[in-house]
Amino acid sequence: MKSPWHEGVNLPSFPKLQGDTKTDVLIIGGGIAGLLTAYFLKEKGIDYILVEKDKICSGVTGNTTAKITYQHSLIFDKLIKNYGSDKARLYYEANRQALEKFREMSKDIDCDFETKQNFVYSQGNMKKLEKELQAAQSIGVPMKYVKTVPLPINSIGAVMCENQAQFHPLKFLSTIADGLNIYENTFVKEVHGNIAVTDKGTITAEKIVVATHFPFIDTHGSYFMKMYQSRSYVLALEGAEKSDGMYIDENDKGLSFRNYGELLLLGGGSHRTGKKGGGYIELRAFKEKHYPTAKERYHWAAQDPITLDGAPYIGHYSKRTHDMYVMTGFNKWGMTGAMCAAMILSDMLQGKNSIYEEAFSPHRSMIKPQLFLNGAETALNFLTPTKKRCSHLGCALKWNSAEKSWDCPCHGSRFNENGRVLDGPANKDIK
Repeated sequence: MKSPWHEGVNLPSFPKLQGDTKTDVLIIGGGIAGLLTAYFLKEKGIDYILVEKDKICSGVTGNTTAKITYQHSLIFDKLIKNYGSDKARLYYEANRQALEKFREMSKDIDCDFETKQNFVYSQGNMKKLEKELQAAQSIGVPMKYVKTVPLPINSIGAVMCENQAQFHPLKFLSTIADGLNIYENTFVKEVHGNIAVTDKGTITAEKIVVATHFPFIDTHGSYFMKMYQSRSYVLALEGAEKSDGMYIDENDKGLSFRNYGELLLLGGGSHRTGKKGGGYIELRAFKEKHYPTAKERYHWAAQDPITLDGAPYIGHYSKRTHDMYVMTGFNKWGMTGAMCAAMILSDMLQGKNSIYEEAFSPHRSMIKPQLFLNGAETALNFLTPTKKRCSHLGCALKWNSAEKSWDCPCHGSRFNENGRVLDGPANKDIK
């Protein structure tokens, strides 16, 4: 089932690219990150083309919970420990500017933009909340502790940020995309240097931006090693008690809450793609216990690349590819992540230096505990005997009975019952 964002929204349509062409900048991927980048390049008068293998916003962008916030769970304590206060402050400032850019742009767009408080709550770890509050305050993040949250959970409190936001993503993007130089149903099969090969020709570009959610070019960057993918699930409930604000558990396995109109968006059930998790069963059990009279109007799932350290990869695709760029690994915070990426790369594509480049560099140290967990998962599934193998790197696929798909535990590629690729990094169907 699709999310409520698809109801009543007429996204603009674009033709399929036929034959060969040239451009200064090629953007591969028609989700929010690619569309915002194209929008900013158009504003700056830069020649560009955006290509999307399906329809724009047909992937994860249409399945978001659409929270716009710089409070990405308990991120600031982690960033300070990993990289120090200066880079943590840059991460905050970049995301704060992204939030304000959405606020500014939404003044002229009918997209249900609302200012909200954002809460990260805990059900049992006060020390984590105290450390995050201390870390945030040390770099100037306006955050405070609250004792209770209006949710049917046993919370010991939360850390909260004022003046965050939520909106209707497809209403916003339908306006942004109108008039952009886009080709839909244009599948980039491979990239050789500055030439992208499509199913109907080639695109020669001076610079290439890979905005495909999970990068599909494995010869550079090692993204298949430094990210894994996580699936999460959402129920849209009608008649559930409202909880004004946006809420998320500090525990990755916990729940999130936000309202959209008369609907409560209840999220959770997260698990590594290809592994077992709570999914819809967990959410529906919670709904029956705490909102027994509510009606389930929509349900949907999303998939997010998770980086080694919690920060996105934005910048040059690799140290050797000076004219290829990447935006990925938004760690379930794709709204501000996409805006940050578009703002940073639109500067870099003009040859300007961004003060935020270093904080989001894809080439920062990979020596993190998650790297070894990713490697172990890949080795285990690569050696698992099964007929169904991923077309990406050959890992064993697992059947996802809830969503009727074949999922890869290694890097998160997914295929439908007939073998058609649903999610990358796989770029080919399976038999």
